[in-house]
Amino acid sequence: MFEVLVFVYENYWGGDACPQPDQLQRKLRAVGFEADEIQQALAWLGALSLATRNTRISPRAEPATPSNDSLTSVAQSSASMRVYSIEEQNRLGPLCLGFISFLESSGVLPAYMREVVLDRALASGTDMIDLDDLKIIVLMVYWSYGEEPDALILDELCDDGNSRIGH
Repeated sequence: MFEVLVFVYENYWGGDACPQPDQLQRKLRAVGFEADEIQQALAWLGALSLATRNTRISPRAEPATPSNDSLTSVAQSSASMRVYSIEEQNRLGPLCLGFISFLESSGVLPAYMREVVLDRALASGTDMIDLDDLKIIVLMVYWSYGEEPDALILDELCDDGNSRIGH
């Protein structure tokens, strides 16, 4: 599934609109992806689209109330802390949780995006999320919100770390 997501990101990250699911499915089949992999990726992308459409930030300080067409989130307080469930800890592992913490502390992964990243990571269908797969998920969440991470974070998300030289 992650190879399909990478293909979608690489081909539709810019101003190009992503085609409708039926057309995208035909294109992915033509490129050579397996039918089950395409179906899983399209279902995952559909749920990602729904999550990002239904999540927005409210500048209000009081608790938000859900409306019929969207869920309003209040910006996370700097004094708050996210506690990960046992399932999240087991499926993400220390490397992925540390990477999420790094992105948050760098100020590039706001709480509402973090929650979508966690939701989509747990919905990936894998027992243990690999760091490279998590990076793809983060990229796809940015893509779904119509945002592009800054160049340094984009480099971090696209770098596999194997070619780095320690100083």
